[in-house]
Amino acid sequence: MSTYRLSNVLAPRSVALVGASPRQGSLGAAILKNIRQGGFAGEIGLVNPRHGEIAGMKTFGHIDKLPFAPELVVVTAPAREIPEIIDAAGKRGAAGAVIVSAGLGHGPGSIAEATDRAARVYGMRLIGPNCLGIMMPRVKLNASFAAHMPRGGNLALISQSGAIAAGMVDWAGQKSVGFSGVVSIGDQLDVDIADLLDYFALDRDTGAILLYIEAVRDARKFMSAARAAARVKPIVVVKSGRMAQGARAAATHTGALAGADDVYDAAFRRAGMLRVFDLRELFDCAETLGRLKAPEGKRLAMLTNGGGLGVLAVDRLTELGGVTAALSPAALQQLNAVLPPTWSGSNPIDIIGDADAARYAAALEILLADPGNDAVLVMNVQTAVAPASDIADTVTRVVAATREKRRPARPVLAVWVGAGPEISKTFDAAGIPNFATEDDAVRGFMHLVKHREAREALSAVPTSLPADFVPDVEAARAIARTAVAEGRRWLDPGEVKRLLDAYQIDMVPTLEVADPEQAVAFAETLFARGNKVVLKVLSRDITHKSDVGGVVLNLATSDEVRSAAADILGRAKALRPDARLDGVLVQPMVLRAKARELILGIADDPTFGPVVVFGRGGTAVEIINDKALALPPLDLSLARGLIARTRVSRLLSAYRDVPAVKEDAVALTLVKLAQLAADLPEVTGLDINPLLADASGVLAVDARVAVAAPDRKFAGPGNARFAVRPYPTEWVRHLALKKDWRILVRPIRPEDEPLIHGFLKHVTMEDLRLRFLAPMKHFSHEFIARLTQLDYARAMAFVAFDEASGELAGVVRLHSDSIYETGEYAILLRSDLKGRGLGWALMQLLIEYAKSEGLKQIYGQVLRENTTMIDMCRSLGFKVEPDPTERDLFDVTLPLDR
Repeated sequence: MSTYRLSNVLAPRSVALVGASPRQGSLGAAILKNIRQGGFAGEIGLVNPRHGEIAGMKTFGHIDKLPFAPELVVVTAPAREIPEIIDAAGKRGAAGAVIVSAGLGHGPGSIAEATDRAARVYGMRLIGPNCLGIMMPRVKLNASFAAHMPRGGNLALISQSGAIAAGMVDWAGQKSVGFSGVVSIGDQLDVDIADLLDYFALDRDTGAILLYIEAVRDARKFMSAARAAARVKPIVVVKSGRMAQGARAAATHTGALAGADDVYDAAFRRAGMLRVFDLRELFDCAETLGRLKAPEGKRLAMLTNGGGLGVLAVDRLTELGGVTAALSPAALQQLNAVLPPTWSGSNPIDIIGDADAARYAAALEILLADPGNDAVLVMNVQTAVAPASDIADTVTRVVAATREKRRPARPVLAVWVGAGPEISKTFDAAGIPNFATEDDAVRGFMHLVKHREAREALSAVPTSLPADFVPDVEAARAIARTAVAEGRRWLDPGEVKRLLDAYQIDMVPTLEVADPEQAVAFAETLFARGNKVVLKVLSRDITHKSDVGGVVLNLATSDEVRSAAADILGRAKALRPDARLDGVLVQPMVLRAKARELILGIADDPTFGPVVVFGRGGTAVEIINDKALALPPLDLSLARGLIARTRVSRLLSAYRDVPAVKEDAVALTLVKLAQLAADLPEVTGLDINPLLADASGVLAVDARVAVAAPDRKFAGPGNARFAVRPYPTEWVRHLALKKDWRILVRPIRPEDEPLIHGFLKHVTMEDLRLRFLAPMKHFSHEFIARLTQLDYARAMAFVAFDEASGELAGVVRLHSDSIYETGEYAILLRSDLKGRGLGWALMQLLIEYAKSEGLKQIYGQVLRENTTMIDMCRSLGFKVEPDPTERDLFDVTLPLDR
């Protein structure tokens, strides 16, 4: 249900505590104390049938006896009573409840199911059960049993663990870090991580979001919310359970490589989230994100009175991908003028152990004005020469003065080794992130850098695919569906070859033969062409052929082939007497002396669905364990990034006498595999191992494909198990309008951004004003990126092209609300192409799409003077009414459930 009524739950005007108690040590007593001490200004009601008064406040025996209708109900009552409590709260008009109580169980017949059913009758939102509660400093509401109320700030914390949430609040109190909200979600009976990501992404008081995750239940919903939120603010996530070995029993090499935590890591990366691995790093992230804006680059200047400390900082910075800033000539000249001749002369700027506050100030002022760096790290090792506290005071004054002069201010971080709490408080009060060690500080800086890079990656325009890549999807589906219909788990080798051919992935020619003599007959045709021969065991029951000695290479004569075929079948029968043996595979021996052996494949994750895997191939693939994962669908940019995260990627470039692998040959193959996964939900696993890659291109030597009937509980177009919804090719249309005007309409793609910029040049300022309800003079890359980069889960846009000229003629878009019931539409046409029926056709297509998605209505706002749009809406069946708050607007609504 996403953000529906969450503002009422998280910023209520009235609260009722059901289960309030006078007993010390009880949840009811602790939460009552916190609500009162927090300073909540709204009405507070207590419900407990056993007491007439608690802590001086009148108590009521039932919710319906309260003198007011509570907007939020906080429940600490026994589990068995909760369904009735929620029903009563719903009848009184409560928007939601925070259920702190545990023991509601799970699944059909449980108390949790009865509670959820009661809430849905009234549209109530539920947080919990089994949670710490919520803490919302903006409305001074502490409806939790945490030890302390956090101060106000710009960090939001969403946690599946109450203990982690409480610990973060305690840490933040010591560091003067504040929160816009803290929500412990517990068992997520209703409100989940995705709902809260949506809420805090739109919250003006939230600058960054911190997540503690144990597991994700609805991957598509989570990814949609996370990607949308990460475009507008940093999201930092720490996930427990990293050592779970979910791939031990995997049948394919790819499945074995795709461990559960690796898949979560791929999901976080795809969503643009910053992953950290422990609470200390999460604290450091909060320290920087809560105080600083992301720098423009990753060049760090380091000012220190200790050379060794500076060197350690450089080592960590380089290791994490940062850049040691080079001093500009002007800055170098200025530093030489104010520092002793023994200073380091370069970055790190070591101003020597006897540096006092004045020397720090002089150097820092120069660095903050130097265009050669993007941020400054100030470090101090305490000495008897100058008090560390005096230097800290001076640094804060210099930073404050610089912030007044320059907007935006350059980030400054601090490390005072061994400093006492008073120095930390000095920096906290000045809003300067400060850390115990240089390692922590550099990591904090790189968190800022990675957030900026993630945000840029989310809005980057991907490279277009080759126009000649048109897979034969119907042929591929027929292969997979035939195998499933026959009850088979694996495709036969011949089927694998035809499947890869359908996606233009070259594979070594393969022939299946039943016995040694047939193998000899085919081998002799290969010998005649100058090829040697490879034999492989043919069995649906033997997953890894080399495990049973089922692969023999470099066969050059008929006798060798005959003998090898007999040996392969004999060994397989002896080692796997339970396996069905269908014969042997005969292939030409491929000799590419300078080719790299790679593995590419598709694995299936129980949470995130299909995953694309890339790494170093060969028989020792699991031992070498050089791999990276990505969630499909992929474009060339994402595929290149996937490759770059492996060690073997370095071997794809030229070295010594080995030429580079053909440009983008491997990346394009990964994109093709991702498209295969999107088109064929029957494919549950795929290995290409090895894929040979060299200057001439790529060639699959061996491959296996696992299939199964798609899980029908997942609905949606394409492969509905994709965590990131695939491009909806089924919505491509060819339309014939007035005077035989031929139009191609398709869903928008990220690479359409340049076309949108060109399209807008053909739209008059007046038409832009009518579309955006305000004058629009400039469209930034970030603005257009938000329009073109959709996840197709909650938003859709169709672009219309003149088939004759190929020019963009119009755009129509629909964005659903948080509960996926209502969609808001918008439409814009080229001003010189209006009046030819395109607007009508696009609106009809949008209505068809909205119905297919199950939306209940479409609505929009139209300027009163835009009579053309108003008339068209009426003709399409929209209800047109004046907006109750804006005199210049009409609200137009089209019900879809009739």
